[in-house]
Amino acid sequence: MRKSVLALALTCLVTAPAQASTVAMNLGSVLGSEVACGLKFDQAAIARFIESRVKPSDMGFAGMLNLMTIGARAEIDDMTASQKTAHCTQIRRVARSYKLIE
Repeated sequence: MRKSVLALALTCLVTAPAQASTVAMNLGSVLGSEVACGLKFDQAAIARFIESRVKPSDMGFAGMLNLMTIGARAEIDDMTASQKTAHCTQIRRVARSYKLIE
């Protein structure tokens, strides 16, 4: 399943507008790390982040975000303890920088 999710994500990235797909990919990685990294995101901050970066008419953003979030969770399941520590450290730093967590 993991390979199918990654293949579909790559296909979507090739066909999606660059900025929207980048935001979906990056935010999906952050949101997909929430449980594994022990984070609790501010829901209003997530909404503000999306409203400031994604066009209201972008019908593909939500689907791409969902796909990327699922992919991130699948990748984390295969990480070693050291990989997960490094990943979660950076995800926490990114989330703080965008005020998604306190």
